Amino acid sequence: MSKRFFLALFRTLLGAGLLALLGACATPQRIGGAADGDTFQRAGRFALTVNHAGGGQEAVQGGFAWHDTGRVLTLDLANPLGSTLARVTVEPGLATLVRSNGEREQATNPDELVEKVLGSPMPVSGLRQWLQGRGGQGGMGSAQKDGEGRLASFAQDGWQVQLSRYDALGPQLLQLRRNDAQRRISVRLVVDDGRAE
Repeated sequence: MSKRFFLALFRTLLGAGLLALLGACATPQRIGGAADGDTFQRAGRFALTVNHAGGGQEAVQGGFAWHDTGRVLTLDLANPLGSTLARVTVEPGLATLVRSNGEREQATNPDELVEKVLGSPMPVSGLRQWLQGRGGQGGMGSAQKDGEGRLASFAQDGWQVQLSRYDALGPQLLQLRRNDAQRRISVRLVVDDGRAE
């Protein structure tokens, strides 16, 4: 990952003295109004940890709000107090990241955008389906289902994915792990849609 980007985000959260508050982290406000029949919305908290082969570790936490019309996806990432740090918008042929300071990055799809921003590839496009309890496009390996027949774990695009705590919209807990040559990445998403867990 680009140390400069990761450390800037890390320092933003650490500087506010809030990293220890993940459990009490403010979930960002939903994007837009009430969802219609075609709109998928989720909100909650995230924690990202990267363990480097050399022994270093980086971690960042905060909140997220997800609004997906099927055509346009909007994702807000916030610090633990709920202030938006960045907004990602994905539409056909264009993915855009706008930081809170107005800096903008663009690419043709979310995977390319993440690689451009972080400096190394890390496929993320499967999240659109994973948040709904489905496998993303492409092959899945080692798929397991829970007692209710819902997708519980699988491997895809280099990620080991675990889905649990389902409600009517999909999993409320997503745990993603990825082992690359020089790092181990762990992402935890807790969906609470603005409710305290």
